[in-house]
Amino acid sequence: MEQPIRTWQAILPSLFVLAACSQEVPETTAEPAAPAVMARSPSIEGARVYFITPSDGETVSSPVRLEFGLSGMELAPAGTERPNSGHHHIIIDHELPGFSLPVPADTKRVHFGDGRSETELALGPGQHTLQLLFADHLHIPHDPPIYSEQISITVE
Repeated sequence: MEQPIRTWQAILPSLFVLAACSQEVPETTAEPAAPAVMARSPSIEGARVYFITPSDGETVSSPVRLEFGLSGMELAPAGTERPNSGHHHIIIDHELPGFSLPVPADTKRVHFGDGRSETELALGPGQHTLQLLFADHLHIPHDPPIYSEQISITVE
């Protein structure tokens, strides 16, 4: 009686391996999914955003006082869906993000979803680049996108 139990103990793991190997894996030719492209709100021709302060090339101290200008569009808090409106985002020491998805929120891309057009920003000593990007109620840049020239400042 002891012999058959040992035989099953030896065979059982092999049966599991065979069963696992015989599972067919369906062949797939599908491409990996690309990120979804979201609908972009239209912007008004000639609309623009710009820095009132600081000026390009200016030397400042931290915290840096920033004022944003806007023409041709209207300020509105994030979540407020209204034609020809949106809110500011500041891009710090980074390139502009893609325009077909919401602007990421992190230390390099700061949202002003409350509709503010001024702030104080703590920046470390050295040279920094700043750029404004205007986006709609869902943080998606308009079509065509509205962004400022990139400026450079030096923080003492």
